[in-house]
Amino acid sequence: MKNRMGEKTLLGILLAIAQEVVVLTNCPLEEQLRISDFCHSQNIKLVVADTKGLFGQLFCDFGENMVVTDTNGEQPLSAMVSMITKGCPGEVTCLDEARHGFESGDFVSFLEVEGMKELNSCEPMEIKVLGPYTFSIGDTSNFSDYVRGGIVTQVKMPKKISFKSLRTSLPEPEWVITDFGKFDRPGQLHLGFQALHEFHKKHGHFPRPRNQADASEVLSLVKDLNEQAVMPLKQEHLNEDIIKEMAFQASGDLAPVNAFIGGLAAQEVMKACSGKFMPVIQWLYFDALECLPEENKDTLTEEDCSPKHCRYDGQIAVFGNELQVKLSQQKYFLVGAGAIGCELLKNFAMIGLGCGQGGDVAVTDMDTIEKSNLNRQFLFRPWDVTKMKSDTAAAAVKEMNPSIHITSHQDRVGPDTERIYDDDFFENLDGVANALDNVDARMYMDRRCVYYRKPLLESGTLGTKGNIQVVIPFLTESYSSSQDPPEKSIPICTLKNFPNAIEHTLQWARDEFEGLFKQPAENVNQYITDAKFMERTQKLPGTQPLEVLEAVFKSLVTDRPKSWADCVAWACNHWHTQYSNNIRQLLHNFPPNQKTNSGTLFWSGPKRCPHPLTFDVKNVSIACFIIIGAKRWQRSAGVVAECRPTGFWECRAAKVVGLKQLELLR
Repeated sequence: MKNRMGEKTLLGILLAIAQEVVVLTNCPLEEQLRISDFCHSQNIKLVVADTKGLFGQLFCDFGENMVVTDTNGEQPLSAMVSMITKGCPGEVTCLDEARHGFESGDFVSFLEVEGMKELNSCEPMEIKVLGPYTFSIGDTSNFSDYVRGGIVTQVKMPKKISFKSLRTSLPEPEWVITDFGKFDRPGQLHLGFQALHEFHKKHGHFPRPRNQADASEVLSLVKDLNEQAVMPLKQEHLNEDIIKEMAFQASGDLAPVNAFIGGLAAQEVMKACSGKFMPVIQWLYFDALECLPEENKDTLTEEDCSPKHCRYDGQIAVFGNELQVKLSQQKYFLVGAGAIGCELLKNFAMIGLGCGQGGDVAVTDMDTIEKSNLNRQFLFRPWDVTKMKSDTAAAAVKEMNPSIHITSHQDRVGPDTERIYDDDFFENLDGVANALDNVDARMYMDRRCVYYRKPLLESGTLGTKGNIQVVIPFLTESYSSSQDPPEKSIPICTLKNFPNAIEHTLQWARDEFEGLFKQPAENVNQYITDAKFMERTQKLPGTQPLEVLEAVFKSLVTDRPKSWADCVAWACNHWHTQYSNNIRQLLHNFPPNQKTNSGTLFWSGPKRCPHPLTFDVKNVSIACFIIIGAKRWQRSAGVVAECRPTGFWECRAAKVVGLKQLELLR
């Protein structure tokens, strides 16, 4: 574009269209410097991404006044307070049920502190961590005495970051370490990428694959750059093997490495636009040299890696033609065609997996495409909604690489499909890749791979987090060999009487909903439709058979509503029970100022004193609770609608005093 328009025109277009961010890929260093100078002067954020075979480079310049509002994207930490001392500084002690998780320099605010109420209205205070359960705050010597209670919550404060331009940062780089086992690698790669640009500027092309003369020239350029460099960039010992490997791979182009570096660059764009998450400051270097064979590394020759005038030349330049032939003959089984499955299929097609004689990729997924999938499962388009994921994904990658041999299935993996995925199927495979969303299916596929001695690629994501595990028979542990610790359960007494954390209220609400509307309806449906319901129920342990049958009897006879008014009455009664009567009874048993035998207040520590609500139909939340609860009760009981209200405003306007006046809600 620059050759046709000229430099001024190009920079003018950038100024006109680049309101936020400019991204450069595979761009000569001179062009990077020119555009970087312009963007930095105009406060336009810049991301530079480049790959050379198994090597990757990322640079970010977000201006001199970048403000990050949330450095990690996590929910703010919170903890319950057990003690606050008066002093300068004051010391805060949290309950010893769990570590507070704060770091020195964090800011916190306080709520529900009794006694030392000055803290409840304070601006966020900077803390210094003293231990896993204690930290210090500002001067509290003039505050009131602490009595009990309190919740301390992390406050995420804006953080200002100043970035240097590419020209300024190049001789004085600051980088993010991606692998602490390669602590000195970024400095070597920083010089290596500059040398490759210099080689390209001189010869008009990058070093030829496995060409010793070109590699020696690149090494000489790196040595010259290192002589001119100043600390900390100046390298005490140059790793000549790494530099030569960079030269050997400079013409390489690998889809998986491009996907990784491209994904990082895309994330940096989101950070630049949103101010959320800490950006890369300012350089990031990556290499995956572990992909090369540890033994016989020098057996690759210039002839093996020379271009074959095919779409895989970039890959052949790194690994040689023999490996490319083996990749094309692989038979792989991909389980799942969701977000990870789409990415894997795309990479399979790009690297030529299963694209040769005898090669094949089988993909199975029993789900259909939903509209909500489109933002992350990129092989699907709006017109694909309601279609099968496996069929659509297979067709999409077939367009990307018509040579791929791919078959799609819609079968769930499990014992019930072992007639499909039988001995012959697994024994013919070269490997399996999981792209599943549940642990049970992962463990089943792991058992199958262990039994048939097949390599397994295991991966998963959760929001912005992800994991990958490569399982190789007789070399690594299997997926099921290690398990995550079980989630900490919440005691029933805590849920019912002493909730003190958000997760307690969420779990209580879920249990309440399932106990009212899900489990009873399922039991009734099974009682009506399943001839063996009684037989199975009687085999349940303990008192469960009696409890299930009593619940069915109540749902069908004693508690079954006959009209809309009955449903409203039930919802109103339930509200009074949960949000007023039960709490009043609890406070009757344990008054707010009651003390234990040791003299401490009963309602202290993790026990937060509850407050009963007063029924007020003018309260929108209460009105919504009654109307929605009545509708759910009506639907689960199968009551035919008589005169259902059009909204909660009738409920808000009604003057409800007792149950006899609930007809006003109709």
